[in-house]
Amino acid sequence: MAVDEKTAPRRGAQQDRIDRRSRNRNWRRHHVQVARESWNRLFATPLPTLITLAVLAIALALPGFLLTGLKNVQQLSEGWDHEPRISLYLSPALDDAAADRFSRELLLRDDLAAVDMISREQGLLEFRELSRFGNIVDLLDENPLPAVITVQPLDRSLAALPVLKAKLQALDEVDEASLDLEWLQRLGAFVQLIKRAVLVLGLLLALAVLLVVGNTIRLSIESRRDEIIVAKLVGGTDAWVRRPFLYSGAWYGLLGAALAWCLIQFSLLTLKEPVNELARLYLNDFEPTGLGWSGSLILLLTSLLLGWLGAWLAVGHHLREIEPS
Repeated sequence: MAVDEKTAPRRGAQQDRIDRRSRNRNWRRHHVQVARESWNRLFATPLPTLITLAVLAIALALPGFLLTGLKNVQQLSEGWDHEPRISLYLSPALDDAAADRFSRELLLRDDLAAVDMISREQGLLEFRELSRFGNIVDLLDENPLPAVITVQPLDRSLAALPVLKAKLQALDEVDEASLDLEWLQRLGAFVQLIKRAVLVLGLLLALAVLLVVGNTIRLSIESRRDEIIVAKLVGGTDAWVRRPFLYSGAWYGLLGAALAWCLIQFSLLTLKEPVNELARLYLNDFEPTGLGWSGSLILLLTSLLLGWLGAWLAVGHHLREIEPS
């Protein structure tokens, strides 16, 4: 008698087919479960976790704080006038009439774009208004301030400015010449130096974060050695075993960045009052800023990546040494 294949009972081993949608759903569910378990494991040992996070926060806060200070210095320098000018301090023997004739002669030069003169009397008035030593000047028999002529060169290249300054310095009427751009150039060189120092310090501290997270994950692997061996015996893959440690490293990085952000904001809040007082004395429109949204996001993502990378390196190295015998 023929047996219908559709109604005949199946015997032997069978393999159930799981569609792609179910596989993806299980994969996401497992990731959420592992992330939650890794989070809970961190706070199962609060004191060691807090110590590790404190070390990570300090390592991350130092370059973050320096970058914030550098950002404020750049903001401050951008608000200043970058037009190069040469200030000519005339000989005290010249009166205002002679200084005015000399300024008119400078207007005839073909290497100057503009000439502005500050007479001796005008300079004395400005000195009294802007300084606190106006009463001392009144005690003198005559005005000690020389006339000052400010010139703007046509050629603003860095190579031509010192040459023009030397030519104007050699004139008989000029007692001293000062290039106003020199201090701004020094500030720019100082900012570039700080940028390079922050980069080097950031790389060193990033390496420190990798080592701290890697050592912490290594201790966690050693404490769960038996669990890893059992998981491999029942068919657990390296990716499945590695996953909870990667989430632990990511949590360390994220929480360390959050704590570092709090340290940076607290430091800025502590320095806000003296910085504002200094800004009011020199630049009324300057307002110091913090990390901002972009800086905070970069800090969080960088720390998260460093924590994940440190855990991945530690797990990849130590997981190969743990094999069931």
